[in-house]
Amino acid sequence: MKNTAGLSGWMRDARQSRDARIGRIARGAHLALALLCLALGACATATPAAPAANTLTQAERDAGWQLLFDGKTLDGWRASEQPGSFQVRDDSIVVRGPRSHLFYVGPVQQHDFRDFELRLEVMTFPGANSGVYFHTAWQDEGWPAKGYEVQVNNTQSDPKRTGGLYAVEDNFEAPAADRQWFEMTVRVEGKHVTTFVDGKPIADYTEPADPQRPAEMAGRVLGSGTIALQAHDPDSEVHYRNIRIRALP
Repeated sequence: MKNTAGLSGWMRDARQSRDARIGRIARGAHLALALLCLALGACATATPAAPAANTLTQAERDAGWQLLFDGKTLDGWRASEQPGSFQVRDDSIVVRGPRSHLFYVGPVQQHDFRDFELRLEVMTFPGANSGVYFHTAWQDEGWPAKGYEVQVNNTQSDPKRTGGLYAVEDNFEAPAADRQWFEMTVRVEGKHVTTFVDGKPIADYTEPADPQRPAEMAGRVLGSGTIALQAHDPDSEVHYRNIRIRALP
């Protein structure tokens, strides 16, 4: 009986030793696989790198998108009365200063857009007011007399908020927060204008055959023209980047 017990104990110890070796091998294999996964960036949980600012993917280029801002300079843009209200910093157009408007005068479609889709990323700061004009034209000073303005304002005292067509189809609820990037989209197809903020519809306006406008807004009608960014006042700071446009058929 003693010899049988000794043999059983030896066999039990052997099995435990074998199981321990297998466990160590398995853990080592799992660790090696995890390290390889990290090294190759092939883990299922890996997060794809975000596209660089002010660039287009091949799919966007194939879809007809073109950049209006290179992220480094104001080439292709021209500022009215107070050029110092616009600067390039951290891949963005930083708007802050006395009233001025930055008109696109570059080569894309000879800066004359009719039916188009415009997308741009915007970040407002507390108390900021700005705007994006379309179907407008260069003028030396003053508020642009031609075209429409898409409001950019999430918290400034003017109750008209981001995404509305200023004084035509206004929006009174801020669709985005200050100090956060959001994407604004403007589509113009014939007499139909729609705007979106981060994909949420804001304005949906069809211009009538004979739009009634106050005398000081007689030029606020659809036609064709360029894009302009607004510096509203020295207390307003707004950043713009990834400004891209495509023609619509």
